[in-house]
Amino acid sequence: MGKYQDEAKKLLELVGGKDNIASVTHCATRMRFALVDETKASVKEIQGLPTVKGTFTNAGQFQVIMGNDVGDFYKDFIGVSGIESASKEDVKKAAMTKQPLLQRMVAHLAEIFVPLIPALVAGGLMLGLGNFLQANLPFLGGKSFKETSEMARVILFFTDWIGGAVFGMLPVLVCWSTVRKFKGNEALGIVLGLMLVSGIMLNAYVYGNMAGEGINVKDALLNGNEKYGIEAGKHILNLGITKLTLIGYQAQVLPAMFAGIAMCYIEKFFNKRTPEVLKLVWVPFVTLIVTGFLTILFIGPFARTLGEWLVAVFAFLFKTPGLKYLGALLFGSTYAPLVITGLHHTFIAVDLQLSAASGGTFIWPLIALSNIAQSGAVLATYFLYKKDKKQESVSLSATVSAWFGITEPALFGANLKYMYPFYAALIGSAVGAVISTGFNVLANGIGVGGLALAFLSIKFEGAHQLGFWLATIAAFGLSFGLTFVFSKTKLNKGSLA
Repeated sequence: MGKYQDEAKKLLELVGGKDNIASVTHCATRMRFALVDETKASVKEIQGLPTVKGTFTNAGQFQVIMGNDVGDFYKDFIGVSGIESASKEDVKKAAMTKQPLLQRMVAHLAEIFVPLIPALVAGGLMLGLGNFLQANLPFLGGKSFKETSEMARVILFFTDWIGGAVFGMLPVLVCWSTVRKFKGNEALGIVLGLMLVSGIMLNAYVYGNMAGEGINVKDALLNGNEKYGIEAGKHILNLGITKLTLIGYQAQVLPAMFAGIAMCYIEKFFNKRTPEVLKLVWVPFVTLIVTGFLTILFIGPFARTLGEWLVAVFAFLFKTPGLKYLGALLFGSTYAPLVITGLHHTFIAVDLQLSAASGGTFIWPLIALSNIAQSGAVLATYFLYKKDKKQESVSLSATVSAWFGITEPALFGANLKYMYPFYAALIGSAVGAVISTGFNVLANGIGVGGLALAFLSIKFEGAHQLGFWLATIAAFGLSFGLTFVFSKTKLNKGSLA
C-alpha cells in the first residue's frame, strides 16, 4: 500500500470521481487535472487534505498544489483511480478545448516563451551583473569594480559572453521554441534562427545606432558608410526589379516568432506534396529557401514594424507626463490578477521588444515589484496564522519562493485563499509601480523578479537603483503592513484562530 493511497482515494472522490476526469498528470509540485465538469470538484474539502497546500484553475486545468512529494502521490492516485497516466500535452489538449479563443492564443504564446525563461533569466542576470561591475560606485572612490579588480574583469568576460549569447542570438531560441510548439522540424527552426542573425546581414544593433543618429540606413547600405565600416552593396539583395536591404534581427522576438510559424506551415505544405523518397532532401531545402525569402521580403520587415508600434504604444502609456502614473497604477494593480489567468506571459515579448528597441525595459521592474508585494503579504500571513501549523508552513515556503520571483505558491497558498492579503499586495504593487515610473526606472532585461535578486537587473546608472529600492520598500512594506490592518477588518471573512 502506498503512503498516500487513502488520501488519493479521498481526492478522487472530491474531484468528482473517475468519470469526471478527462485527463490527469503532474509537474514538479502540482497535480494537473482536465475535469469534465469543474463544478463537481469540492475545492474547500480538497484544500483540507493533509498533503494539499492549495488549489487553483489556470488555462482550463484544475491544479492541486502538493509540493515535492507530488510524484509519489500521483503514483498512488493512478493506482487507486485506475486512470491511465497522461502526458502534460494530453492534459493541455483536453483543457484547451474548453477555453475561449483569447485564452487559447495566450496559452500558445506562453508555451513558446515559458521554455525560454531559464535562459532569459540567466542572460538578464548576466547583463545586470556586468552592468554592476562596470558602474562607478561611491565606496570605490567613484571607480568601478572593472577598474579596480582583475577578478571583476574575468567575471565581466563571462557576463558579456553569456548575456550576449542569450540576447544577441535570441531569434535562435525563439525560432526553436516556436517551431517546437507548432510541430515543425526543430533542427530547421534552429537553422532559421541562425539565418536571422547571420553575419551576411547588417547587425540589428548597428542598424539601431544608425537609425538613432538619423542616418538613412538604406542609403548607407547602398553607398557604404565609413563610420560603421559598411561596404557599398554588401547588405543589399538585388532582385533586378527591386533592391532589398538585409538587416539582421538580433534580440528581436516578433520576426523570429512569425518566421517560425510560417516555416511550420510551409514545411507541412511541401511534406504533403512530396514523394516519400524525396522528402529528406527536398523538403528541408525548399522550406528554408521559401521561408528565408518570405522573411526578407515581408515577414521580417512587417514584424519589425509591428514591434516598433508595440514599443511606441507602451512608451506613450508610460512616458507621457500625467498619463504614465495612470498606466503605472493600472499595471501595478492588474499584473497579479493576470498571473492567475496566465495572461502575464504576454509581457515577456513586450519586455524583450522594449529591451531590443531602447536598451532597457520599464515593464520588468513593475513585474518584479508586483512579485515583491505578494511576498510581503504572504510573509504577514506567516505571522498571522502561527496557530495553524499547515498554513504557517505553506506561508513560509511561499515567501521564500516569492523572494526568487515564483509567486504562485504565495498567491494560491495564502493570498487568494484569504483574499485580504491579496488586496494588500495589489495596493503595495500599485504604489511601488507609481514610484518606479516616477523615477523612470529601467531594467536591462528580465531577471529574477523577486526581493532577493531583482535589483541586479536594474540599470546602475543615474537614479534607477535609488528609484527601484524606494519602490521596493513601498511595495513590500505596504503589502506586509496592510495585511495586518486588513486582517482586523471586514475584509477578513475568516478566523485567525
